[in-house]
Amino acid sequence: MRIDHSQRKSTPPVPASRNVGWLITFTGSTINVILGSWYAWSVISKAIARDWGWSQAQCNLPFAVATVSFSLTMIFAGRLQDKFGPRLVAICGGTLLGSAMMLSSLSQDPWAITMSYGVLGGLGIGVGYSGTVPSALKWFPPENKGLISGIVVAGVGLAAVFMSPLTHYLLGVFGIPGTFRIMGIGTIATVPLLGMMLRNPPEGYQAAAASRADPAIPATHRDRDWPEMVRTPQFYALWLMYVLSAAPGLMIIANAVQLLSLPEEKIFDPVIAPMIVAAFSTCGRVFGGFISDLIGRRRTLVAVFLLQAANVGGLSLHGTQPALMAGFALAGLLYGSFFALLPAVITDFYGLKNLGVNYGLTATAFGAAGLLGSLLGGYIKDLLRSYDPAYWIFAGMLATAALLASVTRTPDD
Repeated sequence: MRIDHSQRKSTPPVPASRNVGWLITFTGSTINVILGSWYAWSVISKAIARDWGWSQAQCNLPFAVATVSFSLTMIFAGRLQDKFGPRLVAICGGTLLGSAMMLSSLSQDPWAITMSYGVLGGLGIGVGYSGTVPSALKWFPPENKGLISGIVVAGVGLAAVFMSPLTHYLLGVFGIPGTFRIMGIGTIATVPLLGMMLRNPPEGYQAAAASRADPAIPATHRDRDWPEMVRTPQFYALWLMYVLSAAPGLMIIANAVQLLSLPEEKIFDPVIAPMIVAAFSTCGRVFGGFISDLIGRRRTLVAVFLLQAANVGGLSLHGTQPALMAGFALAGLLYGSFFALLPAVITDFYGLKNLGVNYGLTATAFGAAGLLGSLLGGYIKDLLRSYDPAYWIFAGMLATAALLASVTRTPDD
């Protein structure tokens, strides 16, 4: 009997490929839960300030440097992801971050821990993270990219929900060095194993369009590599929006425990602050991405920035723990929304082919935001004994980001 070999070579049906895409989406989100353990830093920094006598600025320094190291690493790691695929970068990232945590257990010196946790840890996070978002987005059409991006990056926000209480428990039982060691071993044991499940779609794969045809989401524009991207003014607008909007959220994350300790009336244990911020940040990443698929990225960005400006400015008026906690929750929701929007916007503007390096270049803004947010908040508190001036500065930055978003169009428009 004659066999028709041409049919055996036909492209697998789209539904089967989309199922693989969903598996990779949730695997990437799980990896980001582990890589996002640095969002529990405010729990560790409180213990360091109490037990080792560091100043608030010193406590914030490793976190700030980690954001810079993370963002710079994303450029090169994104290029590696585009060239070699997501598995290699995920495995290397988990190994580097775990090693950085174990090295941090060997010293109590601020500069030593800044080099290990800040520089090497940020390097590991950047390398690992660069393999999660692009590999998931490549399996889905433009109409779903906001939601998929939101699910993957939600893992980073969800990390503090689990890691904050775990870190608090470990600190109470094993102390600061023991906590660093245990978290390091756990990272090395889990992230490389999960990374083996990641992969890009096969050559020539085209995701089927969603059944919903929504004019709010444009078809992805032609693929641009990074030299073409940096020649467009939209790249610099996105980079500046990233700095202006992420800095306030990073200030709150880095100082959440200390901020909730300020009111005289203690209703909540301050250690729950990063958990609440992280929980709402997780919801914001999924919700923001989903909403942007419905009404468009630009409208969603403007709304997020304006609401966050009002919220952050209002934090200076909150004198009780419940009021502060409500403000932190909303700040987390809106902060998370932007992180879901950014990869989708970059895909809309510059295509999927070079998403790894293009996203990595834009993510260098996270380093500037980390320095500006976490360090500025700490220095203002040390100098003026209050965070209120920082709140108003950040509110003005967010209003500027909203203005930028309102006038930024896709490069071909």
